[in-house]
Formats: sequence, C-alpha cells, structure tokens
Amino acid sequence: MRRTRSSLPLALTLAGCSVEIGQPTDTSTSEGSATTESQGESTTGTSTVDPTGAPTTSTASTSSTSTGTTEAATTDVPAETDGPVLPGCGDESHFATFKQPTTLIHVATDGADGPDCGGEATPCQTLAAAAAKATPGTGIRLLGETFGPDIFLTDLAGTEDAPIWIGGEPNGTRPLISGGGEGLHLSRVRHLVLHDLEITGATSNGINVDDGGDVDDPEATRFVAFERLYIHDIGQGGNQDCLKLSGVHDFWVLGSQFERCGAGGSGIDHVGCHRGLLVGNWFHDNGGNAIQTKGGSEDIEIRGNTMVDCGQRAVNMGGSTGFEFFRPPLTPDGVNAEARNIRVVSNVIEGGEVPLAFVGCVDCLAAHNTIIRPQQWLLRILQETVTDQQFTFAPASGGRFFNNLVLFDRAEISTHVNIGGDTAPETFSFASNLWFAADAPDQSSPAGDLPVVETDPLTGVDPLLVNLTDDYRLTPASPALGTGTPLPEVVADRDGLCWRDPPSRGAYELH
Repeated sequence: MRRTRSSLPLALTLAGCSVEIGQPTDTSTSEGSATTESQGESTTGTSTVDPTGAPTTSTASTSSTSTGTTEAATTDVPAETDGPVLPGCGDESHFATFKQPTTLIHVATDGADGPDCGGEATPCQTLAAAAAKATPGTGIRLLGETFGPDIFLTDLAGTEDAPIWIGGEPNGTRPLISGGGEGLHLSRVRHLVLHDLEITGATSNGINVDDGGDVDDPEATRFVAFERLYIHDIGQGGNQDCLKLSGVHDFWVLGSQFERCGAGGSGIDHVGCHRGLLVGNWFHDNGGNAIQTKGGSEDIEIRGNTMVDCGQRAVNMGGSTGFEFFRPPLTPDGVNAEARNIRVVSNVIEGGEVPLAFVGCVDCLAAHNTIIRPQQWLLRILQETVTDQQFTFAPASGGRFFNNLVLFDRAEISTHVNIGGDTAPETFSFASNLWFAADAPDQSSPAGDLPVVETDPLTGVDPLLVNLTDDYRLTPASPALGTGTPLPEVVADRDGLCWRDPPSRGAYELH
C-alpha cells in the first residue's frame, strides 16, 4: 500500500521575511502567500473569512482556481499546464493568512541569551529568551538545527492584525526539537502560528497546547494555527500524543505529518476544543487514533486528510474523558456530550481496525470518505461516558454516514457495523454509500448490520478506482461518479476541488 505523503493547500508562507529584530518590514499583504498546488490563482477581494477569525469550514471559496495537482506539497505558483483550470473549494484562510512578521528574532543553539540577542548574526540561544522579547507582529525564527526539549511558553499573545509566529524558515529545512518529556508546551496563547518544526523522541507528548487549566474560559487559548509540522516517534508505548490540544478554540492544523504517536495515543488529540479545521494532513502508523475529539469538543471539521494504518480507531468522534477535564465544565442541569458536530469529510482512510467511530458523538457527520480495507469493522457506534447520578450524557445519536466509498475484504472483518449499548442507533441515517467486498462481492451489503435502512446504497459493485496501491481516485467508468447525495456543508473533495451536483461517492470528484 502507498506510504508517501500528500497534502492539500497550506495557508502560511512567510517568504522574504529576513528583517532582524528592531527593523520593521513592509507589512503589505503577500498575494503569493496563499498560492498552492491546488490553487493556480488567489486574491483577497472576495475572502470568506469570518471577521471574528473563526475557521470557515463550510463556505466555498469563490476566488480560487485549481490545476487539480496535489502530489507535490508546495506553496509555489504552479507551472503553466495544458489542462483545464478548475474551481477550488474549501477555504483554509485564518487570522495570519497574507500577513508577515514585522520583526524577526533568531534563535540558534550557538547563540547567547541577553537583552540584545535576536539578530541573525547575534541570535538568542533559547526559544524561551526569544519569546520573552516577542511582541505582536514578531516572528521567532529557529535556525535549522537541533534544539533541546521541554520548552514551556505561557501567555504569548499576538493580535488579529499582528500575530506571533514560531518556526523555522517557511518551507525550508525544519529545525528539530528532540527528546525530553515534551517537545514544546504552550499555555494560554492567542493569535499564534506554529510552523515548519520537527518534533521527535518525547516520552510524553510532542506538542502540548492548553488553556492553563482555565476550563471555563473560552478566551484562554484562542486563534492558533499549526502548519507544516512533522511530529513523529513519540511516547513510550502508552497514551501519548503527537499533538495534544486541550481547551483550544478557533484553530487550524494544515499540511502537517504525524507518525508513530504512541501505541495508545493519537496523532491529534482534542479535549474540549471548539471550532477547528484540520486539512491536508498525513497520519501513519499511529497506535490509538489518527484523530480524537472528546471532552466536550464541538464544531471541528476533519477534511482532506490521509490516514494509513492508524490503530484502533482512525477517527474517534467522541471518546471517554474524566469529568474534570471537560471544556466547558459539565453541567448538572443540562445534557452533556463527549462531542458534537464533528465532521469527517473527504478523507482517505486505509487500514487500521476501524476507520470511524461515533463514540458519544451527537449530530456528527462522516461523508465522502474513501475507506480502504479496515481490519475489524467498517464503522462503530459506541457510548463510553454514560449518565450517572451527577451528570446526564446524551447517547451517540443523530449521526450521518453519507456518500462514503468503502472497499474491504469480507474475510477480514467480523461484522460490517459494531453497535454498543447505551447508544441511539435508530437516530442515525445512511445514504448513498458504496460498499464493495473485493474478495466476496455478494457479501458486500451491510444491511443486516445497519440500525436503519440506507437510502440509495450501491453494494457489490466494483468502484473502479485507478488502482489499489497508490491512487484511489475514480476512473471515468466508476459507478460512484455523480451518484451521491448533495450535502451543502461538504464543499471540497480530497484534492480541494468542488463537488459536482450531484457529487460522486468517496473522497474524490472526477473533473
């Protein structure tokens, strides 16, 4: 099976920022900073960014075009092609898009901390010293070398007009943070971009971002973007995560790579996080999950990612959380939930025990995913946090499973769908999925295991993909083409292209 990295558009490019500390830069917007391999042109005149800075997760971009090429991860302007220029969809813009630092503070291991450090020729030695000097508009630039771990930064705040950046040279060699308990820990931060960093060898979490324990304050950690990170080989075989997010509001994870993140951990673990967008990331060989959203998490879109061999549940919508960790805090007077409105759309999910699990998740969506050969189940509906004398919890309910393309081997799975107790499976809906058991086409139908009757399924029909080793796109003869159910909230396919009306089934549209 394919193990190469692929990514979707990245929003942050800081090319040309080389002014040292104390010298202002030209603060005009950079048109080239949002040009990507699936966007041949881009302008800001029709931006759909929410003025509050919250992620725009369901509005099609009307100002982009696309060449349809996504194999090379680059933010350079694509070369001229003879093919058609196609409309791009799915806005990944955020508070720092088109912005650049006004000041740079350099950090190098052979530098020296002091009141005058930060110039390229006189760098600071530690990230902590650079952060102490940072003000809104600062870019902290780590030079490409290996830095020590266990870096803890708190109360670092940019503004909407002048964020703070921490990372290596944009699109250059990533500086490495290696070893220790945690690579990098950020607490109570705002309008911050972490970019172009490699983290490895931490015994706990690779990067940990939290609200400093202010679980009832949605402003404690807000507006954080993560771009072009490579976090790998984390933990000591337990529940450790590559990227651990707790109480983070309004955040973006774009074009990053997460591999071997703890035998029981996650590539990205969310506890009580709200309004997030995860696009164009690569997950591989993670023991617990690629992505988990629990502890009161809400309104998170997981779109256009690739997940290969990601353990027990590639995407865990919900989960099991200690009561004291919920954000916002649990209420004894209402109905609580592990997660609400989690949207898993247009992803490629290959291998692992189960691709998708609705675990105490309310009104969650799995749509337009291409699922390849899971090893145990095709889908799970579970409840792990249940009502007790103190708190009422909503069951897993209101889930939708639409327009997915599921290719599997019947001999490898136990049942098509696994449904646990204390759930409300009768409230789920299924429509326009394609189910194909490659080893036994006549046993493709999950109808006997589904809790409700599916609308317009395709079963036992070969989806006619390009191939099953390195390209899961549809061929022109595929029965999945143009046979899906339109979903207004799902605007972009795996390549960032617009869905047709009606759309195709699976993660890719054919243009």
